[in-house]
Amino acid sequence: MDAEDEIESILYIGREVSVYKIPPLKANEGHRANDWGDLANPLWKGRLRIVEKGSGVMMYFEDPQTGELFAKTKYDPLKPPVDAVLDSSRYFVIRLEDEGKKAYIGMGFAERTDSFDFNVALQDYTKRYKAKLNPPSPTEESTPHVSSGPKKDYSLKEGQTFSINIPGRNRSHGSSGESLLGSSSASSSASSLGGGVPLLPPPPSAPKRR
Repeated sequence: MDAEDEIESILYIGREVSVYKIPPLKANEGHRANDWGDLANPLWKGRLRIVEKGSGVMMYFEDPQTGELFAKTKYDPLKPPVDAVLDSSRYFVIRLEDEGKKAYIGMGFAERTDSFDFNVALQDYTKRYKAKLNPPSPTEESTPHVSSGPKKDYSLKEGQTFSINIPGRNRSHGSSGESLLGSSSASSSASSLGGGVPLLPPPPSAPKRR
């Protein structure tokens, strides 16, 4: 697919932006819009479009009526060409790079809501861009490790039985075939009839063998 045939996605449109000529940045200090002179008299006014294609994202400063291009630059999330100024949320410094040439301009929005939307558009694209560079590894997406060893079968097979020995109780007081479940059923039946189940005294201990 040729560059001219790439599908365009509009990330942001600033209907009215102002461009300013800015002085060189002082050492160890940030940019300030108040240093740009008369902000009511910009160098240029027009429209800003941020367009995403398969080859990347471009920022276009153009005439809203004729589409005539004033300036353009590529937006690289790893080396952003946009810097905020220190004294306002509506003004930014843009680094223009085109065909090896580099220049810096000031840019301002008429409304703070426009500058907010501008920031959000760039942040959303940056997140998507970095997510593509660092996709989650298969181990992060997999479920926690569970032992895949064979499961033990504790169920009773046909014909198998088990017995429960209660300490301190002689076999003479109950049938060898008496089940624990049967005893519980009898107790619950007696309770439901309103009669308490008498407690039997403990059986005498068996004589010790000499």
